[in-house]
Amino acid sequence: MSELQELRKKALNLSVSDRLLLLKAITDSLYRELRPRPELPPDFLDKFRGIAKTDDPPPTDAEVEAMLEERLVEKYLK
Repeated sequence: MSELQELRKKALNLSVSDRLLLLKAITDSLYRELRPRPELPPDFLDKFRGIAKTDDPPPTDAEVEAMLEERLVEKYLK
């Protein structure tokens, strides 16, 4: 008896809940294999880090509080 036939026989002897768990595990593994992630260029992280980089100093706590207050006023009072 082949390994596949043995596995099938064992799977059919499992409870319904165990078979569903097995089905999910197999489906998840197939999904990962059949939906490969795109290759990222080697300098991707360096470029990505540069998005948030500015020449300005970070805002102070008071400036952040003022920005948040301004946003809340725009969101709820206008």
